[in-house]
Amino acid sequence: MIQKGKISNGVKAMVLRAAGINCDMETDYALELAGAKAQRVHINRIIEDKSILEQFQIIVFPGGFSYGDDVAAGKILSNQIIHHLFDAIQRFIDDGKLVLGICNGFQVLVKMGILPGGDSAGARQDVSITYNDSGKFEDRWVYLAPQTRSCIFIEPDRQIYLPVAHGEGKVVTKDEAALENLKSGGHIAFKYVDKNGQEGTYPINPNNSVDSIAGLTDTTGRVLGLMPHPERFVRATQHPHWSRLRNTPAENRCDGMTIFRNAVRFVQRNL
Repeated sequence: MIQKGKISNGVKAMVLRAAGINCDMETDYALELAGAKAQRVHINRIIEDKSILEQFQIIVFPGGFSYGDDVAAGKILSNQIIHHLFDAIQRFIDDGKLVLGICNGFQVLVKMGILPGGDSAGARQDVSITYNDSGKFEDRWVYLAPQTRSCIFIEPDRQIYLPVAHGEGKVVTKDEAALENLKSGGHIAFKYVDKNGQEGTYPINPNNSVDSIAGLTDTTGRVLGLMPHPERFVRATQHPHWSRLRNTPAENRCDGMTIFRNAVRFVQRNL
């Protein structure tokens, strides 16, 4: 039951629900493991009462196939937000709060203009996410190298290992100038790399994203979108070679938890 009024004690995170989203329960669980009180909320509830957002300090747009990915991945949900909730989401960010988009959620954030850093609904889109060059759904584990020290979700010196599961994960830019803007603006959060930290072709870069981009952040560092799924690596036994990691310190086993823990710690210290 959603309570009226502003947030009380503790870190509260909203996991957005809509037709076709199917990673909300795993994301809810990951946030709870990180120390947040998580709640799954349907987008229709927020459209009916935008003040619900005041209860939370973190919003997560989880993975799945919102509205069946009709038209394009994340397009219908992004349009729904543009027409009904964009100003409320922008106010949420302006208040110093956090937004995380995972896989389909990343696609939504890009197509609604929140990433890489638009401040108006339907702003000219110089970045998009489209079909993998392989022409198929990619379901594999990948290494990610952080590219920024300003995004609060990221441990800058820690390369992480996460699974991807998408058919439309290729980050593209309108032109070379748009790519340069991503670089100069510090918007590139993660790149696909091999285990030695080197960029490469498929399958190292599973969708052939431009410049190996796997995730983007905005100018505040409080919004992150990425194609890989951190919520799918929050227990050591989820690693494909988990039995070989028994002697690895617990804090170094579950790379997905770093993103959720960093978000919770930021809220605890700053909000």
